[in-house]
Amino acid sequence: MPEKRRMPTMHIIIVGCGKVGITLVEQLSREGHDITVLDINERVVRDVTELYDVMGITGSGVHMQVLREAGLETADIVISVTGSDEINLLCCTIAKKVGKRLVSIARVRNPEYIEELPYLRQQLGIAMIINPDLEAAREIGRIISRPQARSVSAFAKGHAELVRFTIPEGNVLDGKQILTLDRLFSFGYILCAIERDGEVSIPKGTDSLKAGDDITILAASRDVNKIFTAIGMRTGSLRSCMIIGGGKTSYYLARQLLDQRMDVRIIESDPKRCDELDALLPEATIINGNGSDEQVLKEEGIDSVEAFVALTGIDEENILMTLYANRIQGLKTITKINRITFNDVIDDLDLGSVVYPKYICAEEITAYVRARRNSIGSNVETLYHMFDNRVEAIEFHIEKGSPVIGIPLMRLKKKDQLLIACINRNGKILFPRGQDTIEAGDGMIVITKHTGFGDASDILL
Repeated sequence: MPEKRRMPTMHIIIVGCGKVGITLVEQLSREGHDITVLDINERVVRDVTELYDVMGITGSGVHMQVLREAGLETADIVISVTGSDEINLLCCTIAKKVGKRLVSIARVRNPEYIEELPYLRQQLGIAMIINPDLEAAREIGRIISRPQARSVSAFAKGHAELVRFTIPEGNVLDGKQILTLDRLFSFGYILCAIERDGEVSIPKGTDSLKAGDDITILAASRDVNKIFTAIGMRTGSLRSCMIIGGGKTSYYLARQLLDQRMDVRIIESDPKRCDELDALLPEATIINGNGSDEQVLKEEGIDSVEAFVALTGIDEENILMTLYANRIQGLKTITKINRITFNDVIDDLDLGSVVYPKYICAEEITAYVRARRNSIGSNVETLYHMFDNRVEAIEFHIEKGSPVIGIPLMRLKKKDQLLIACINRNGKILFPRGQDTIEAGDGMIVITKHTGFGDASDILL
């Protein structure tokens, strides 16, 4: 049996130990990287170093001496995710001046910077600038566009979508063998994963579906609504949305929905913020009130809207408001959760769609780190964790020299619990059969219960 290829370890400095920083520490340390965390709060640094096998330095990421103490000269990547955009940009700029081979990643949240991000990235030499609020808004927007789905993930530059939904009681899918689904779906698709009674599997053709199963299907974006039409579930766009909380994510989401000519109502408790939103979003209805007050929700028309999105900064409020909203039949509900980590409990609450901005941000950065770590013949383009990190969906860009090129898939010796879900060939989404091959320049989407894949060759035995 061939020896497993050892992944090179990278030295990564993470500046800022907030929600995103700790999520990155958890993910990147699990993948075997040498991590040093840096934060101005001594207690936070101590807690992180005690919880994870990482080094910790107390101090500011904009002080050269502190960065040197963290090992800047030998670092491969600096990731700055403090609560200040300006500190993140300055930290990355300073780091680039010292580490010539080093790459830097900054979190930037302020909407005022949104139009300037490409310019800032180019001028400051920053490899990646990520905005978790904007990315969360985009994910929520995708879910609203597919109201039947619990989650929607985009691949192949938007040409393919991975949709997750629960099979309703009495649905045509109940009792169907997977190999018979072609009679229902007259277009390209692949059923990628099933969660049943807390267990997740990569399905085989002989497996059968049951009502209550949480299933994930990959299809070309243009065909996703056809899935729900074929199985008798509601299709069509929603026309109205109530958003609770007027923060940055709410602003980005409202702007996106208004561009789609949706009726948008935002309930925000801070009068000053209401005035700001009123000026920024003149086409939206801005209401000054407490979104956790049942009477306010009724007065502002929760019974008449089609989507309800809880986006306050308090997880417990978001959960309670969504549980109340779920009592209204047919209302699409989406909840943002920032810090609560009791995922099993949250799943049991049946909140509908749940969005975790810290995971969205961490996944994009992790995908970039894996791409930097591996250059044997492919790069990680996109990465999503599903079913509480038990399944990964990874998109590779295949380059010349990759060992997966030119071999019919039926002869490719792949690991178990792994599925080559689709191929993106020059923008055309292909759902491969056994005789098909992967070629240089393709995008390949893999669904797997293995973790840490950074190169297409990792799928091989």
